Amino acid sequence: MWVKKLGRMSILAAAAGGAIVGYVVSSDERRRTAQASWTTGYTPSVKWDWNWDRREAHSLVKPRNPKNDINNNIVNGNFEDRVEKVKPSASRHLIFIRHGQYNLEGVSDSERYLTQLGREQASLTGDRLKQLNLPYSRIVYSTMTRAAETARIIIERLDNVEEVEHCDLLREGAPVPPEPPIGSWKPEMHFYADGARIEAAFRKYVHRAPTSQEKDSYEVFVCHANVIRYFVCRALQLPPEAWLRMTLHNGSMTHIVVRPDGRVGMWHLGECGYMPPEKLSRS
Repeated sequence: MWVKKLGRMSILAAAAGGAIVGYVVSSDERRRTAQASWTTGYTPSVKWDWNWDRREAHSLVKPRNPKNDINNNIVNGNFEDRVEKVKPSASRHLIFIRHGQYNLEGVSDSERYLTQLGREQASLTGDRLKQLNLPYSRIVYSTMTRAAETARIIIERLDNVEEVEHCDLLREGAPVPPEPPIGSWKPEMHFYADGARIEAAFRKYVHRAPTSQEKDSYEVFVCHANVIRYFVCRALQLPPEAWLRMTLHNGSMTHIVVRPDGRVGMWHLGECGYMPPEKLSRS
């Protein structure tokens, strides 16, 4: 391996099996360039939208009003200084938990309470969260019975969580028509009614940290499979219609991290390896 510096740019190349793989990384943070090349140029099929949450620093500052000095040079004033002041410095870790198994024979929401297995799943997930020993700052749960019961069991196992709240936006629903479609799914009116609400929940809870946040945060959301799968697609900028291609076990944890610059990573999808096989279910 060799390293060669070219001004503000570093090129790293490695030979493997006769092929040359290069990585070009710009030191200019604003460009956020990290291009992988395989002897020829590569154009991504889809580019990352850096302002996906409408919180990118440049979008929060009043646009430049260019002025010329006496030498006719453009003067931008303190625009870049103002941009720096609104840039976040912390990451947000969002842990989404699917509720435990519930009574499928229930008609109303109140009748769709957790089964004995569902309570055991919630207990195991609460124990897992406690073992991770992360500084959880907030727990938000859906107001549907099965999610609220799951949240209460988890909260009993966690100490010193600063905020606990519930939210109707996180209730289960049909986000968008899935692709490929399945004949047994709901009529379009359900997507029309639920989709806007679930998208509103995404915009409310999934975004980069505010400038005032100094340390990385860890927040827990107890909700539903459809909501979580839709959030994953939206956060990773994947087609939202792909949400039904994923499956989540009851009580499983999905961990997404939102970085200060707007990058999003998924640490876990439906993690449930801490549960013994006999405690697993997907109802």
